[in-house]
Amino acid sequence: MKIGFARACLLVACVLYGYPANAEIKIGIVISATGPGSALGQPQLKTVAALPKEIGGEKVTYITLDDESDSTKGIQNARRLVIQDKVDVLVGSSVTPVTMPMLDVALESKTPLLSLAAATAIVQPMDEKRAWAFKVVPNDDLMASAILKHIAKSGVKTLGYVGVSDGYGEGYYKEVSRLAPGLGLTITTHEVYARSDTSVTGQALKVMSTNPDAVFIASAGTPAVLPQQALRERGYTGQIFQTHGVASEEFIKLGGENVEGAVFAGEAFTIAADLPAGDPFRRATAEFVTAYEAANGQKPNMFAAHLWDVVALIGKAAPNALKAAKPGTPEFRMSLRDELERGQNVYLNNGLSNMSKADHNGYDERSAFLIKVEGGKFRLAK
Repeated sequence: MKIGFARACLLVACVLYGYPANAEIKIGIVISATGPGSALGQPQLKTVAALPKEIGGEKVTYITLDDESDSTKGIQNARRLVIQDKVDVLVGSSVTPVTMPMLDVALESKTPLLSLAAATAIVQPMDEKRAWAFKVVPNDDLMASAILKHIAKSGVKTLGYVGVSDGYGEGYYKEVSRLAPGLGLTITTHEVYARSDTSVTGQALKVMSTNPDAVFIASAGTPAVLPQQALRERGYTGQIFQTHGVASEEFIKLGGENVEGAVFAGEAFTIAADLPAGDPFRRATAEFVTAYEAANGQKPNMFAAHLWDVVALIGKAAPNALKAAKPGTPEFRMSLRDELERGQNVYLNNGLSNMSKADHNGYDERSAFLIKVEGGKFRLAK
């Protein structure tokens, strides 16, 4: 199925033959359905079937392409979507290295880009390109600050670091190394590995040689298991901290006992069941889970929720944008971008979104929850 998807590179979730040109909103989605980022992209692919078929009273066409976790393919897909398919909004990619070149396409075509990836660099510092880019995954600095404050309070003084050698890992390292001194933490190492690596034994041994009180791993999806597994198998008994990129059942299934006790700062979706009844975060998650299960017959994960939240933001912005212009026009794309910047108090699976011209991520500390792997489940840390 993956091979067939990669060859076809196209899924239209709602094909609306018979409607006149520009009678529907076109959303172009670029995801990493294959390649190293597929642990993120595959759940997002399944989310497409659960997305709303109408937004603001207009029919919606979703056109989804696989970037194969490759930045060159990603930018080719983005250009095809804006030039050939004439989409009103771009969504993607699943991973930071593929998203970054897509910023150029968003600027060139004046098309809003809503990323599914995590790195702060996608939306900061604000400039001409990033004025067209938005992101639903909380910024590295927010989550890094939350987890580092917890680490410091737990009595840790020295912290080993190992992360993926791309924008996600380096973005986290930048924030960790910046924040650590002010919290009384010393970073003992800066080890990196590729998402496609099958072993990180060497990096784990280097980290252990510095005898840190705890270790911080900056990775996402199943590749995040490798460093923790290597550390545990070689006898490291200290606390291990991860990032919100691990919030998937596959991480727990693959890691097993080796990832028990891992703590990270993450989104409400992951621990929604531990929140009080009636909590607005819990309601947002319930709506998504119901739609996803109806479409796929199985439960979603956090990565699937990224795409749902992106379309939720579009759904909030589109009604007012439609008052200004028709879909398929530069005026509609500009208006949609402006309305996204005005979105306030939107409860998402990823957090409480309050966008502005200066902030295209829109979250604060209310969107960061301490989460622990306990008994083979993600639980709200007490």
